[in-house]
Amino acid sequence: MIKIKWFGHAAFSVNIDGKIFYVDPWIKNPLNPSKEIPDEAPDYIIVTHDHGDHIGETIDIMKKHNKSKLIAIYEIASNIAKEIKAQERVIGANIGGPIDLGDGYRVILTVAHHSSEMGNATGVVFGKEGKYVYHAGDTGLTYDMKLIGELYKPVVALIPIGGHFTMGPMEAACATQMINPKYVIPMHYKTFPIITGSPEEFKKHLDELKVKVELIILKPGEEVKLEV
Repeated sequence: MIKIKWFGHAAFSVNIDGKIFYVDPWIKNPLNPSKEIPDEAPDYIIVTHDHGDHIGETIDIMKKHNKSKLIAIYEIASNIAKEIKAQERVIGANIGGPIDLGDGYRVILTVAHHSSEMGNATGVVFGKEGKYVYHAGDTGLTYDMKLIGELYKPVVALIPIGGHFTMGPMEAACATQMINPKYVIPMHYKTFPIITGSPEEFKKHLDELKVKVELIILKPGEEVKLEV
């Protein structure tokens, strides 16, 4: 079972057979109907890059839930460890190296073409065999996505579609075709006026490319349960 909640923008809670991951937890984004730090304690928080709309409330969540651990590129992890004064609660890593979390769960930081002041921007594959989720992070279209699809066979892809800072709907449809997931959920759109891509445009391009995927359009604060 995979349960996914979208907080808006690029922020998600993903529950994979009881293991809870938060990705880019900007809980207080303009689209999220609730600005409160969730009572649900994540096992892991994954941050794809150091922009404020992705680090979000990471530190507040870690202070509220003192067993939650952070996974991020090495430089971001080190910086947050200093801020919370708890080196043992962060896992610094780099692109391409599988991170073994035990019980069959793994996290793999992936290539993302985007800026970041600390270390490289990343995407991330996380979960376990047959139940991997791919969060592309902020990125332009890259042929690495085909390799991600072939290697990890993610069941779900969380894909930015807003344009300007990331892929737009057309590029996101091409990315989905390369990744070949069972489900795709669009993200990183309409938060600001400049990121204008829409799910309707995304669907149009998916249909034009004849991509065989189930498109799930969530509203901020909404949750979906996927049987896989």
